[in-house]
Amino acid sequence: MWAVLRFRLLPAIKLYLLGFKVLLDQLLNKPLKLPVMPRQDGKVAIVTGGGRGIGYEVVRHLARLGAHVIIGGRDEQRGLAAIKRIYEEDKEARAGVMLVPEGRTEDGFEQHFGVNYLGHFLLTWLLLDALKDSGKSGHVSCVVNVSSSAHSIGEIRLNDLNSCQHYSPHAAYCSSKLAQVLFSSHLHQEMQREGFPVVSCAVDPGMVDTALYKHLCTPLHLAQSLIARILFRTPAEGAATVLSATFSQALDEDSGGGYWTNGRREMTTLPTFDPQLPLSLWKISLQLLGLQ
Repeated sequence: MWAVLRFRLLPAIKLYLLGFKVLLDQLLNKPLKLPVMPRQDGKVAIVTGGGRGIGYEVVRHLARLGAHVIIGGRDEQRGLAAIKRIYEEDKEARAGVMLVPEGRTEDGFEQHFGVNYLGHFLLTWLLLDALKDSGKSGHVSCVVNVSSSAHSIGEIRLNDLNSCQHYSPHAAYCSSKLAQVLFSSHLHQEMQREGFPVVSCAVDPGMVDTALYKHLCTPLHLAQSLIARILFRTPAEGAATVLSATFSQALDEDSGGGYWTNGRREMTTLPTFDPQLPLSLWKISLQLLGLQ
């Protein structure tokens, strides 16, 4: 009984309470308005999940500004081989998943961990040399991970990254978002330490009315559908937070890195103070992907 409470009910309660707090904040604060942005002729942008939702709005704005946009899609069951094949062909990738039932990708990774984190880690790693070279031409290359305030209640268990011991879709989702934040931070620090013009950040778009919530249980999904139009942000408003962070970094390398929300870099309280955790997660991720 205690195990069920700790590993299944408690993560769900914490996530829904956090969601309630986020909705209150959104009700009291106006969404970010998309600022005037410079033309992006000659620039290349790779947008995962660009077929709908926030990704689609990001693609639409970048294309209007003249950027060459490569769009990636999503399939929860496909493995990391798809990322490598996509990279070799046209460098697409997948977007994210939330609260999916327990399952594994073709590679055997828990779906939240594999899709939300490892897939993007792998794509970034494969593109890293190109990002470094692009920055050398006088422009800063940007890596932007769309995370969530849910990272603040996530937990990284290095000995059980695939949630084999205990599975909770709520805990798995939060942990995958925490992994994104740690990855973004460590990548940025490494690039700055080595002197490469590459910046990396994590962005919280808030609660946005997209298909991400389709795996909620039926009562909650019905409630979410009813209140989404009133309290949730639109995909365009969510995209504004992503684009604002991207262009702030591209125009000013010194403003890069960190955790962004509502168009500004903010402090985030991580659920761990272990300074070695980002590096440990980075090394294990490389091992899992066969990159070391």
